[in-house]
Amino acid sequence: MSQMLAFVIVVFALLVGDFVAVRTKAWIPSMFVTGIIFLIGYWTFFPKEIVALSGVPSVVAVMMMYLLITNMGTLLSLKELKNQWKTIVIALSGIIGIIVALLGIGSLIFGLQTMIVAIPPLAGGVVSALIMSEGATAAGLTTLSVFAIVIYVMQGFAGYPLTALVLKKEGKRLLKEYRKGDLKAAQAEIAATAEVQPAELKLFKNLPPKYNTDFFKLFRLALVGFLAYQVSVWLAPIVSISPFVLCLLFGVIATSVGFLEKHALQKANGFGIAILVLMLFIFDGLKQATPGMLLSIIVPLIGTIVLGVIGMYIFSFIAGKLLKVSKEMAFAVSLTALYGFPADYIITNEVINSLTEDEKEREALTSHMLPPMLVGGFVTVTIVSVILAGIFVGFL
Repeated sequence: MSQMLAFVIVVFALLVGDFVAVRTKAWIPSMFVTGIIFLIGYWTFFPKEIVALSGVPSVVAVMMMYLLITNMGTLLSLKELKNQWKTIVIALSGIIGIIVALLGIGSLIFGLQTMIVAIPPLAGGVVSALIMSEGATAAGLTTLSVFAIVIYVMQGFAGYPLTALVLKKEGKRLLKEYRKGDLKAAQAEIAATAEVQPAELKLFKNLPPKYNTDFFKLFRLALVGFLAYQVSVWLAPIVSISPFVLCLLFGVIATSVGFLEKHALQKANGFGIAILVLMLFIFDGLKQATPGMLLSIIVPLIGTIVLGVIGMYIFSFIAGKLLKVSKEMAFAVSLTALYGFPADYIITNEVINSLTEDEKEREALTSHMLPPMLVGGFVTVTIVSVILAGIFVGFL
């Protein structure tokens, strides 16, 4: 298969997902549809390396992840991060719910070792899945090694539609409040953003606009991403902090001091291709899930995901009640553990775009729904799941 044919096929899979999401007004998320297409493709005629063959090797995807996550930081202010403490508590509550449900009930049904392997991948992303898979292999547990990867690959199929469902309910509720004039904080924030927009780049206020080229925007994004990576390397002997977590934080700081503008990657005309690359990297993981593999572990797979989601819902519901956060938003935040970034960003935007065509209303919904979803995803997938994996792998 030629590179361009491979590229056409994978982009077409993304396109079909988009069309279905638009047609169903995001009731069926694009990532769910595209994931099914990739799964069937790998089981039939897709070469296993179709994503790399199309021109998107993993090193390119990692580079785009640095740029995208730094860019996500430009959407959050330091004040906003401070204000998201409720989101962090709810996200942690959801993970506690997974642990309680799987160790308490799951271990009685499927065995303690199976649940020990399952918890970190279910509560996070590829890093925790790889840690548990390698740990299981070292312990001679070959089937559980595969199970860790399949949990990571398949959990999104539960997370995508559930998240779309609860976010649509939350979005409709917020939209009613906005139209009544009750979302004043969002309106004030949007107005304030519009007012300070021309003075975004405080450090470059004397720079003529003609010199703020696409490459200058990309250079500044890349520089901030590099600094985040370098700081994580310097801190490694003392404390292990994911460079992606630091990218988010550094993006926030760089925007606050006027080094980066908001939506820097969009303004550099690079956002679309960056999202495409990262989505292909995610779906590339489906090549591991063969039909035989899925059949051999289908019962514990479904049972683990169902129990985990139930535990997540109960604990996030309780936390939401205590913190006066709607049950829909609380559940959506906890569900980010099943997929993380960029799926949390993509699904949230799809839902918002399906609810209204008015730009001001979309901005209001975005200001209320996107920050907690992003913060929730980073807390669960990027931070907590890796810590969990480091602890749980010791029990194998």
